[in-house]
Amino acid sequence: MNAHSKVSFTSLVKTAILGYVLAILMLNNANAAPCFDNPQRAYDYLLSQENANTQAREQYTVNINRASEGELVSLNGIGSSKAQAIILYREMFGGFKTVDELVKVKGIGAKTVEKNRRRLSVQD
Repeated sequence: MNAHSKVSFTSLVKTAILGYVLAILMLNNANAAPCFDNPQRAYDYLLSQENANTQAREQYTVNINRASEGELVSLNGIGSSKAQAIILYREMFGGFKTVDELVKVKGIGAKTVEKNRRRLSVQD
């Protein structure tokens, strides 16, 4: 085997391996975001995805008597500490009978309840 054929064989093996790796990556990325020919289209796509996610989140009803901390945090104005306070309150005093009783939890006011009213529930 001369030096030229050795280089060609090495190049061929490298090319085959690269092709195999690319094929695997393409199969693994079948659900990846599409490619765009300009930044404006990419921005518009990302904006539409964010709007769809926001709409889905805003339509989801949260049962304050059963919700986990993660579900409570999805509410407007409710962070981790307030979500934990809601859970602690219902463990200590029982479930809420109405959505308006949420104001009994320290740190949650009527404005927070109003901002979230259409997403709040006390029953399934």
